Amino acid sequence: MKKILFFYNKLMDTFWFIPVLIIIISISLSVSLVIIDQEFTFSQDGLGKYFFVTSADSARSILSTISGAMIGVAGTVFSVTLVALTLASSQFGPRLIKNFMYVRLNQVVLGSYVATYLYCLFVLNAIKEGDDYTFIPVISILVAIITALINIILLIIFIHKIATSIQADKVISDISEVIYKQINSLYPNKMGEELENEKINIVDIIKTKYINSIAIKSPKSGYIQYIDSEALLKIVSSYDALLELFFRPGDHLVEGIEMGKLNFNNDLNKEQIEEICNQFVIGKTKVADQDLEFSIHQMVEIASRALSPGVNDPYTAITCIDNLTATTCRFSQIEFPSKYRIDDKQNLRIIANTTDFEGLLNASFNQIRQFSAGSPAVIIRLMEAQITIYGFVKKENYKKAVRKHATMILNIGKQTIKEDIDLNDLLERSKRILSE
Repeated sequence: MKKILFFYNKLMDTFWFIPVLIIIISISLSVSLVIIDQEFTFSQDGLGKYFFVTSADSARSILSTISGAMIGVAGTVFSVTLVALTLASSQFGPRLIKNFMYVRLNQVVLGSYVATYLYCLFVLNAIKEGDDYTFIPVISILVAIITALINIILLIIFIHKIATSIQADKVISDISEVIYKQINSLYPNKMGEELENEKINIVDIIKTKYINSIAIKSPKSGYIQYIDSEALLKIVSSYDALLELFFRPGDHLVEGIEMGKLNFNNDLNKEQIEEICNQFVIGKTKVADQDLEFSIHQMVEIASRALSPGVNDPYTAITCIDNLTATTCRFSQIEFPSKYRIDDKQNLRIIANTTDFEGLLNASFNQIRQFSAGSPAVIIRLMEAQITIYGFVKKENYKKAVRKHATMILNIGKQTIKEDIDLNDLLERSKRILSE
């Protein structure tokens, strides 16, 4: 079920699905309203004479005007979207294009204008005028006018959204919001079983209980986008087997590479092995669904571009560091899933490749530190970030990881900061961590 939900979410995130859905709804609405106009006669007295069209020529003129304007604006919307994507690609990196394409408002606006154009064409075709029979779909025309008014409002909202969405601070803030949502989605509850040190030592003994083992090879090249962990646990448990996974979502696979090893006693056929492989979704690009580092890398890419000699924008890099500091502090408070997964009978079934705090800390700050050479403001802010994170971490291995980063930041500061006062500022800050 979760795998179906994953593909549904991917479909909703495409740039074409929502517009096509709106177009289908508009065509269905045009046919339905024309039928209503045929079945019922609407009074054109009183208020009706102000809202209902009484002339076939006027009806055609109104619908032609609306349809022509809508398809023209649709082209403008498409052009503005492409310009925004181009600016985002050059300023923030090509991987950020997905974030702009997946904005629901952009999809709705494009679909709404094209759908209104087609709606007017269908209603226009239904107008009939003759000596003995005249049909004017007054309700359908009134709906077209109301829709045109709504589209004008949508255009204003769209322009405002585009103007704000390409601002660096807004882009970084949106990525941070995505990361927070991912944290709540990926780690809402404890997953797996934390084995004590003495129990970890018996994992090798557990493996010896299985007579056979077979390599689970990747069926194609690409990135792991999704693993249905619950289904995989049930399948492996039904086989009375133990599965070791060597990769996690976000990792790249080459066709035929050993992505896991299955230890078992009973004979397994080819279909059963394929059933295990089917729980992995492998695609050509990375996605953020189960890959927390994906969104982190997006923010790191913005900071890295900002620190390049051609851009030289330390303020944007500092904004990225500030947001990464907030998310890393959040990481220090969550319970990361254990790599040991057990079934209902308390039998070890899966040894997964999982992410941890140190891995996310490395993903957040390693590249920024490497590109920050020669920028005292950024190096000092990186040290301040480690001080803030250090105040939140409780586990000793987390503190050790933060101190390691602080040491590396201090080293690059000593190597590249030429001004003694700036270097002394860095040294003073580093003592708050490294003096312990």
